[in-house]
Amino acid sequence: MSKSIRLSEDAYERLAAHKREDETFSDVVMRLAGERSLLEIAGVLSDEEADELREAVAERRKRRADGLEDIADELEHA
Repeated sequence: MSKSIRLSEDAYERLAAHKREDETFSDVVMRLAGERSLLEIAGVLSDEEADELREAVAERRKRRADGLEDIADELEHA
């Protein structure tokens, strides 16, 4: 069963800009709007896996911050 919807010209143009050659507009809407919400993926990781992921993210953020500080120091002394 299909439904008709009205789109403004701007909305249509935006949707069309995301359309791939082999897709229908329904495919585009499903691809763009069909993403999972965070609530839908809750519980996918075990508590242990979630802790490991949190630690990995925290470590990556620390390394990035340290790297940015090193760059700022280099620029300051240049």
